[in-house]
Amino acid sequence: MTTSGISRRGALRMFGIGALSVAGAGALGACAPSGASTSSNGGDTKSKDFDFTSWSLNEEAAKPSIEKIIKAWEKAEGSKIRAVSYPYNEYLSQLTLKLGGGETTGAVHLDIAWLAAVAQMGKLAELDTVAMKGGYTNVALESGVYDGKQYGLPWNTGSIGVIANSKLLEKAGIKKHPTTIEEFEGALRELKGLGNGIVPYAAATKVAQLKDIFPWMQTFGCTLMEGDRVTIGDDASIDAVTWYKKLHDEKLIAADVDRFDARALFGQGKAAFYDDAIIGKGVTSAQSKDKTLADAMQPMKRPVLRSGDTPQALLWGGVIAIVKGKGQDAATQFALHTTTDRATTTEYFASRALPPSTTAGLSDPKVAQDTFTTEWTEKITDTATGSPFWQFAQNAQIEEAVAKQVQAVLVGKSKPKDAMKKAGEEVAAFIKR
Repeated sequence: MTTSGISRRGALRMFGIGALSVAGAGALGACAPSGASTSSNGGDTKSKDFDFTSWSLNEEAAKPSIEKIIKAWEKAEGSKIRAVSYPYNEYLSQLTLKLGGGETTGAVHLDIAWLAAVAQMGKLAELDTVAMKGGYTNVALESGVYDGKQYGLPWNTGSIGVIANSKLLEKAGIKKHPTTIEEFEGALRELKGLGNGIVPYAAATKVAQLKDIFPWMQTFGCTLMEGDRVTIGDDASIDAVTWYKKLHDEKLIAADVDRFDARALFGQGKAAFYDDAIIGKGVTSAQSKDKTLADAMQPMKRPVLRSGDTPQALLWGGVIAIVKGKGQDAATQFALHTTTDRATTTEYFASRALPPSTTAGLSDPKVAQDTFTTEWTEKITDTATGSPFWQFAQNAQIEEAVAKQVQAVLVGKSKPKDAMKKAGEEVAAFIKR
């Protein structure tokens, strides 16, 4: 695992900046890793004033809730928080450039998949002692850890898992959720028998979303990585892709489906299962003409290969990290308050349906009475894990490389064994760069 920082070449790749971009390359030159004790901005760590940077401040639905948290803190503490935002798709590159140049202070909102890349820059404060005060769940705490150190306080912790449509299951005579791969296949065939254009499982089959294959590979026993060794290409990964190809050929899943397509199919009552984050219920039901769909949406444990295996799910959520330097102490207390204060997390959940990361927050009556969230946390998030590839600057390229090989199998251009061997070799090559 690299801990000394992101190479300039790796950063250029990661942030989508061409090697010939003079401005971009010059700015990234300032991103060279600093020592662990170096202040990011050289400011007064005791200052009450700091920045709070979040992509959610750029989103119409989320902005009011976060602004309310900021204003309440400013009033209570007599401080001034400068709100900074960038669109999600540009967020990591913009944040890194500003962070590398010492222009970012205080608290920064990070997708958990980005934590490692940002922590490698050496600009973030270690929060191990602070995190122990928060009452966070174990899985939430893990989402903020990189290289054995706590760099993020978990704000909202969820996962990407399987959502089922109970109305379609009932129509097909399926009385309970399938728990094994064998039962799952049987359920999909029963659902296909309904006809009427039903796609039993709206699984990802487009390259853009085919990273969804990773939990299935893990279900079949592929670890993806063991230490520094990539295990994609082993028998388990080949078995997983062979199985996925079988579902495709039997039309139990459909071609050219991504997350948006899956939500649309599910919302139209044309799919019985699909993969999504916990927010999928709100997004998909809001888009559907069927106003009773929300009541039919159920979290489902991913089927396992053998009874007794652990159901696989990908961890999903966000953390708040702290930049060393100006306002560090106040920003840390702000992050702790925002992620753990029960009234704050409950109100945030009520407005955004994002589950808290603390035991107390999850047990609040206003959260606990939401059956979907409670069941999702117990059935899916409880066993969710992060991707071993998040630690690498080339994570996006790694996911795409594997996705392209899986798609090649689905369309008949490659055999599972050949495709997984090539995917493993390509991933290993990215990691060595």
